[in-house]
Formats: sequence, C-alpha cells, structure tokens
Amino acid sequence: MTITTDTSAALKQLAEQVQDWGRELGFQQVGIADIDLSRHEPKLQQWLAKGYNAGMGWMDAHGTVTQSMRSHPSELLPGTLRVISARMDYLPANTEQIKILKDGTKAYVSRYALGRDYHKLIRKRLTTLAKKLETAAADLFPDMEISQRAFVDSAPVMERPLAEKAGLGWAGKHTLIINDKAGSWFFLGEIFTNIPLPINVDIPKNKCGDCTACLKVCPTDAFPEPYTVDANRCISYLTIENQGPIPVEFREPIGNRVFGCDDCQAICPWNKFAQFTQENDFSPRHNLDSSRLVDLFQWTEAEFLKNTEGSALRRAGYSNWLRNLAVGLGNAPSSEEIIEALKAKRDDTNEMVQEHIDWALTQQAQPNKRRKRKIKSGLDSRT
Repeated sequence: MTITTDTSAALKQLAEQVQDWGRELGFQQVGIADIDLSRHEPKLQQWLAKGYNAGMGWMDAHGTVTQSMRSHPSELLPGTLRVISARMDYLPANTEQIKILKDGTKAYVSRYALGRDYHKLIRKRLTTLAKKLETAAADLFPDMEISQRAFVDSAPVMERPLAEKAGLGWAGKHTLIINDKAGSWFFLGEIFTNIPLPINVDIPKNKCGDCTACLKVCPTDAFPEPYTVDANRCISYLTIENQGPIPVEFREPIGNRVFGCDDCQAICPWNKFAQFTQENDFSPRHNLDSSRLVDLFQWTEAEFLKNTEGSALRRAGYSNWLRNLAVGLGNAPSSEEIIEALKAKRDDTNEMVQEHIDWALTQQAQPNKRRKRKIKSGLDSRT
C-alpha cells in the first residue's frame, strides 16, 4: 500500500480510534509499536544460553536457525508490520497480601490467579478490538488484504519489549513492565497487524533509579543481576511451570506461596500508583485470597477441577497443586490437624507428592524449631 498524505492522515485517525476502542473494551492503555526487536534479541539469546529458562523448553523452540519467532513478529504472522499492545489492571481490592503471607496457616495465591483466567477474557477483548480495526481499515483501504491476530501468553511473543516500544511503561529490575502512573499490576496482550499504523515515539524513561527493593526482597534470590530473572530459582516457575519436585533448598523460602509469587511487585514503590481492577471476573473465587492451606489440601481431584474451572490455577494440575500445598503445610506452624491431613492424603498421591508430604511431616515434627517464614523485612510494613 502506498502511503500518501491523505492515507497518512487516515491512519493517524485510525490509530486514535484504536486507543478509544481499547478504553471502551476495558483496557487502561493501548499503544502501537513497530516490530524491530533487534536490540532485545541478543539479551534473549544470552538468557537462554545460561539456562535461565529452566524447564521451559518452548522458550527457544520456535523459529528458524537464523531467526526466532519470538524476536521476529513477522515470522510468527507473515506480513506483520505493527503490534498493538494493551494493558489491563488485575489487582483485586482488599486481598490483604502481606497479612496472608505472614499468616503461616493461609495459602498465598498470586493475585493474578484469584479470579477468571485472564487469557480468555483479554483475548476476547483484543479480538473484538481487532475486528473493529479491520472493519474501519477495510472501509478506508478496500483493496487491502488485512491480516491480524490477537495474542495473550499464547505464542512466542516478546510482550514486554513490545509494550515498552508501544509506550506502556519500562521494564523494571524485576523484568516486569512498570508504568509511572499505574505501577505493574496489569496484564499485557497484543494484536499483530499488517496495517501500517503510526507508531508510538515517546518511549518511557526507566525510572527505577538506584532502587533495588525488588531484587532484595525475592525469597529465593532469583535475580542474578538487575533486569534478569533465573527461572530455576523463581517461585512462580517452581510452583506453576515446574513439572518435577521442588528443590529442597527452596522449600522453606517458598513459605506459604502455593501458586506464584508477588513479592517483587508488592515491594515496588511505583505500585503506590496502582489502581484496583474494575473487572468483576478478576475478583477472588472460592475464597482463594484467604483460604487455609489445610482446607485446600483436602480438596479431591474432582473438587480441584470444579473449583478451578475457568481459572489459571488449572495450569499447575492437581498433583503439582498438592505438591505446593504440602510445602506450605511443612512451613506452617505445627499442628495435629495438619499432620493428620498430610498422613490421610499420602497414600492417595503419586511418588513425587508423597516425597513432599514426607518432607512436610518431618518439618511438622519439629515443633520447637523456629522455622523461619522467609518473609523479607521489606514487606513487613506493606499492607
């Protein structure tokens, strides 16, 4: 398509409409970026070479020998010229994160996973946005064959560099995108398109400064250096993506975190600007924001499947859910109720879960040992 003065003006207007439609669909911000990720590709390759992707083999399993789909959007969707990046707040109000973390009897579930699975909700909204864009572009450019696709953690997409280029924020030292007016408690999603929309040129400045709070607070020291996370040590990886046993060295530091970890976000000063979500679907289900570890551990597989229907918790699977809860119970204050629950469940689980239950029972048998909860002091003053 030849870009004329008239075409350029129409595309500019269309880009403004995309942002308006995005807000109407519940996104707090929408931006547009080009697809040049050459500056980010070397760091990705270095990260992979160091094995920081842990068991996530799919991180380097896409693309050709010389190109990676992850860093070359047009290889993932041929013809792609632009990426529309959108963010949506997800933090529910009144979930008392630190209070739950400091209560050894309660289960801490990462706040993004308390409600409905965000993949489905955001993908549906992005698809609606893409259709609006396609309809408008078809009227403006009737001879153009439009190609678009929405993504939400469903393909090899470098969503954070793209979000930076689109103007949504900067990548913090904990590797998450931070917005100086909205913190970091938000989801990201993308639309790949071949419509040559004008791109964002106002790249947000990194405002982390000398702050290292997120690096220091990590219970398992998962940041070998600023802006780099080692998934092998990350609680989110260990409790969600990891399909094997949790290394013993990380079990006590994990504390009561049974699905993911939010410590690096909870400590971030920029999150004083975070807004609570307006999406009812992200509100906690089944009291998962304040449930007791022992109660969740007693769910049968049928109850797990029923109570996690439409939830991101399904990703862990029942066995890994029990594994994580066993670790939490091992770190909990010693009680006969917990010991009996662990013993009652043991014979009905697989060998991996049994090993974690045995570890938990050993921990529970040491009532006089002051077992640290590994809640870093930096979080103690936050609510």
